[in-house]
Amino acid sequence: MTALELNHDRGRCAIDIAPGLLDDRSALADAVSGRVLIVTDRNVAAHHLPRVERALAAHRPSTLVLPPGEPSKTLASWTQALDALVDLGAQRDATIVALGGGVVGDLAGFAAASWMRGIRVVQVPTTLLAQVDAAIGGKTGVNLPAGKNLVGAFHQPARVLIDPTTLTTLDGREFRAGLAEVVKYGAIRDAAFLDRLESDAPWLLDRDADRLTAAIERAVRHKVEVVADDEREAGQRALLNFGHTFGHALETETGYTRFLHGEAVAVGMVQAARLGVLLGDLAADDADRLAGLLERLELPTRRPDDVSPAALAEHMKLDKKNQAGRIRLVLLDALGAARVRDDIDPERILEVLEQ
Repeated sequence: MTALELNHDRGRCAIDIAPGLLDDRSALADAVSGRVLIVTDRNVAAHHLPRVERALAAHRPSTLVLPPGEPSKTLASWTQALDALVDLGAQRDATIVALGGGVVGDLAGFAAASWMRGIRVVQVPTTLLAQVDAAIGGKTGVNLPAGKNLVGAFHQPARVLIDPTTLTTLDGREFRAGLAEVVKYGAIRDAAFLDRLESDAPWLLDRDADRLTAAIERAVRHKVEVVADDEREAGQRALLNFGHTFGHALETETGYTRFLHGEAVAVGMVQAARLGVLLGDLAADDADRLAGLLERLELPTRRPDDVSPAALAEHMKLDKKNQAGRIRLVLLDALGAARVRDDIDPERILEVLEQ
């Protein structure tokens, strides 16, 4: 087992990574307190819910099962979670267990942050994207029709339990979408990791257990280091948004139904890299190499022809990361080296969107 620790303003979060961890009943039972609400979705429930319920039987958990996917990440679903806590009679010592991917984790975390001004949440991520990114760091929230993650709070999990074997049941498209977030860490701060991902690409697509677990561990270490230094995204944590401003615009314009989050981020990373080339900051070969790796991992890298560049540009203006009316973007100076900029002419952004 790999045991990591994220120290933050309000305490610490233990992060355990081990194949078979979901079958370790003591690991789950030791992570919770009080009454327990398990939040999950239909797809995950079919594969993993019975094991978690058995492990937590002594707590007599209640379960909220949501429809799968981004359309469930809404204020209506958040209200459902709060109503479930009411029915449970949850007090301030209660625990929400988020069993699922990023949507479940963000929604359950936001419910935990809201209930009685904050109760315990344990993240049990079952998708690659959630294991390397969404479950770690305390960002929670829901979407509005106007944009992604516009309502939310920082609320650190008490514990994160990562079992890579849950990925064997993951839909192939969902799995590949998670690889985009793995690539992101190499692009922004670890060029050697990109080298490894390029050489391991065929094995990662085949979900080779050893290579996949190693990639998860390395990505999680990066996330822990960044969040520990900048929990509230005042500085370098913003670099984790590489590709996300472009990607969130694509998700919003297509109604959160056409692209998975990681797919949109893959397109967004390539657009951000192309913008760096256009500005003269990034070598064209580096942008091509990044796009090539994403394509080898069977991820999209281009805006669909039927999606309006102008509409994407408008959505980018409402991105929650913007400040003082300026679009904040994470751009690369080289593979493995990134920085935040808010001085880009909107016409240059539109030029890249039109490519």
